[in-house]
Amino acid sequence: MNEFEVNQYITETFTGVDVVVASGDSFFFYNPDTNIPPDHKFPFITLVTSDINDQFSNLKRPEVFRLNIGVGKETFRSLFGTPKLPPYGDSALASDTTASDYGYDFTALDQLMPHPVYGRMYWACILNPSAETFATKVQPLLAKAYEMAVSKYERKADHR
Repeated sequence: MNEFEVNQYITETFTGVDVVVASGDSFFFYNPDTNIPPDHKFPFITLVTSDINDQFSNLKRPEVFRLNIGVGKETFRSLFGTPKLPPYGDSALASDTTASDYGYDFTALDQLMPHPVYGRMYWACILNPSAETFATKVQPLLAKAYEMAVSKYERKADHR
């Protein structure tokens, strides 16, 4: 699948989603009433095309993108246990990192894995998912992330 197809799936499948594009990256927010101020938004899915925020995935390769999904603690742990991840905020280590250092090759395509930086916040990621992987592994995680975003929005709305 390509970036456009992933983006299209998300925006056509989940209602109330705002997409903000910045520097070629897409950030997906649940905002059904478009009343959440920009400084209170937090994405539940991102689609990243550059190494601006971390260099672990080597996204500067042609046509390579990373889909990041906030899946929550329970889902994250069911997928990955408690993975060893690179030190937080130290993407400078990326060039010296090998798959054996952490158990994941963060440059591998079509492999669901913990996010190298945001895994500590229970984010999963995948580079260039195939149609099969997208259908069988990624779509359920996108649905879970969406459900969590809706629930969070509704909890906050109840307290307004």
